[in-house]
Amino acid sequence: MNVECAAEDIIRRHEELAALIQRHASTHGTHETTISSLHLVRSDSPTDLIHTVHKPGLCVVAQGRKEIQLHNERYIYDPLNYLVVSVTLPLAGKVIEASPRKPYLCVRLDIDPLEIAQLITDVSPIGVPSPPKPGLYLERIDVPILDALLRLVRLLDTPRDVAPLAPLAIREIFYRLLHGGQGQRLYEVTFTDSQTHRITRAIDWLNKHYTDTLRIEDLAKRVNLSASTLHQRFKAVTAMSPLQYQKQLRLQEARRLIISEGFDVSSACFQVGYESPSQFSREYSRLFGVAPSRDSLSPRSIA
Repeated sequence: MNVECAAEDIIRRHEELAALIQRHASTHGTHETTISSLHLVRSDSPTDLIHTVHKPGLCVVAQGRKEIQLHNERYIYDPLNYLVVSVTLPLAGKVIEASPRKPYLCVRLDIDPLEIAQLITDVSPIGVPSPPKPGLYLERIDVPILDALLRLVRLLDTPRDVAPLAPLAIREIFYRLLHGGQGQRLYEVTFTDSQTHRITRAIDWLNKHYTDTLRIEDLAKRVNLSASTLHQRFKAVTAMSPLQYQKQLRLQEARRLIISEGFDVSSACFQVGYESPSQFSREYSRLFGVAPSRDSLSPRSIA
């Protein structure tokens, strides 16, 4: 197949995917579906920067563009490139191209590391572990990925087919990701002897215990790494140190408590593990560009 024909095939598939998303997501926001791991996202206009803790997942844009920030790094994805988040990461994102006539339309599929591990055991080995790499990457979209994704999203039109057929489509999508140009990164997350898998365990522990006092030496022992190796490898995967990662988790949860749950600033500060309100206020303002006291005056939900 020549390049021109391949491009035309991709355009046609994107048009069908966009139509499916618009049919099942007629309003702004993130929409759950009858397939629990599949989410449809729509925005009729560009958005402000939204901070969130993003679990492992695949994002495929059918229309529009979005920018994602991982600490100090920026990634832009669009219909030409899909995004894979292979480990849980604190991210900030904003839609940068959307309008009522051509809304931003995106499919997000949660990635279950256990399913990836099972798939690896069932098929031929993907390769050998390599040094840890960022837990977020962009890859050029291709026809096989789009075909598998379309088969999954089409099932929303025939609910009786979801239970028997959705797992097959999802398995094929994961298979395609593993055999993509950067699929090694997903393999490393599940390979139990790899350093990336140990970093994933450290990430999981931090997400469950982010309010606790963090001692790097203790965390390193927990995942069977030296403190220096943990620091180096953790930064390679997340673009930040374990302490910076913990700080983002704390601040994002504090903001949720203030805006969505109506906590006052001091209560939110102590709830997420800070001991110094002044330090909390400084770091909150630095991350979100607004003081926590201002957020507390204008409650709103966080998208």
